Amino acid sequence: MDFSIPERTQKIVEQVRDIVQGEVMPLEGEMRSGFAAVEPRLRAVREKVRAAGLLTPQMPREAGGAGLSLTEHALVSEELGRTPLGHYAFNCQAPDAGNMEILWHFGSDAQKERFLRPLLRGDVRSCFAMTEPERPGSNPTWMDTRARREGDEWVIDGHKWFTSGADGAAFAIVMAVTDPEAPPHRRASQILVPCDTPGFQRVRNISVMGDEGGGWASHSELRFTGCRVPAGNLLGERGTGFAIAQERLGPGRIHHCMRWIGICERSFDLLCKRAATRELAPGKLLGLKQMVQEWIADSRAEINGARLMVLQAAWKIEREGAYQAREEISLIKFYVANVMLRVVDRAIQAHGALGVTDETPLAWYWREERAARIYDGADEVHKASVAKRILRRYGLEVG
Repeated sequence: MDFSIPERTQKIVEQVRDIVQGEVMPLEGEMRSGFAAVEPRLRAVREKVRAAGLLTPQMPREAGGAGLSLTEHALVSEELGRTPLGHYAFNCQAPDAGNMEILWHFGSDAQKERFLRPLLRGDVRSCFAMTEPERPGSNPTWMDTRARREGDEWVIDGHKWFTSGADGAAFAIVMAVTDPEAPPHRRASQILVPCDTPGFQRVRNISVMGDEGGGWASHSELRFTGCRVPAGNLLGERGTGFAIAQERLGPGRIHHCMRWIGICERSFDLLCKRAATRELAPGKLLGLKQMVQEWIADSRAEINGARLMVLQAAWKIEREGAYQAREEISLIKFYVANVMLRVVDRAIQAHGALGVTDETPLAWYWREERAARIYDGADEVHKASVAKRILRRYGLEVG
């Protein structure tokens, strides 16, 4: 086993780190006034990223991206994850990054020209509408939104929510049932819907932990009422919506998990600085407390272990595909999310009351990232899935 990072990759990571620390982190304070306040400055940073040849790093060069492998992008994603604005500055933020990958692999030439090219350039944003209020988000085969074919059009009726980034998005990729009588995994399709289409309604931004957010940093409720789009807006083949979604989620979880590692590293750095400088009494520093030292040691061990797990999963996806790596993907999804939240919590605790203010990014991490144990499959779903696969190897079939 060779744990070294190639020199080329090291140089890319260093470039990204310099831009993140010098250009992106200084903008974090402006987020307090809402995403709209900081977006113009972020677009200026994007031009510097573009000039460095690092914009849209996860996409191949022939698509207009930086052409990083999944493992390389995982390492870059860790650096970007150190700030809430990092991925957006490099045009590889969710949900757009996943939508780019879907369109690149499954989109027609016409769809790529109309929807993908502007997304790759960073000219527009998109959203992915799958979760519904009336159905569990952990079961993407069970939904009520319907799309029926009428002549040369699809007519969509349904209700979605937690559609991230819908506020200001140019288009949505909508999961809708097109074949109600088909087997569960063949019932749904994905359809491209411009957000200015009649019958598309963004009802509201949902308040999350007391914050409705805005623009990219928001989660919306949507309604589709007789929403008509051309038949050519079907993405991939009819009935393959679930399969396409699974292709999207595997690599996407690598992106998420390494972003979480970046959050861990930023939080760990704040924890250690606080421990080394905060006086509890004259000459008595917080870091001299054995309990705080335990927080530091446990955090370092957990972060290091989590990083290796994610990189190994990325390595396996690159060589064998996401389907063969589904056990590793489930393991990192629930394990890394919990490591992140433990590290952030320790850092908040070390900062005392300061930790729950917006003077540091810690409170933002806690508000925004508690959902990591829920979205893209709740912890419990992933744990059950892994356990069932393991038990089958011992001859026990679990329903």
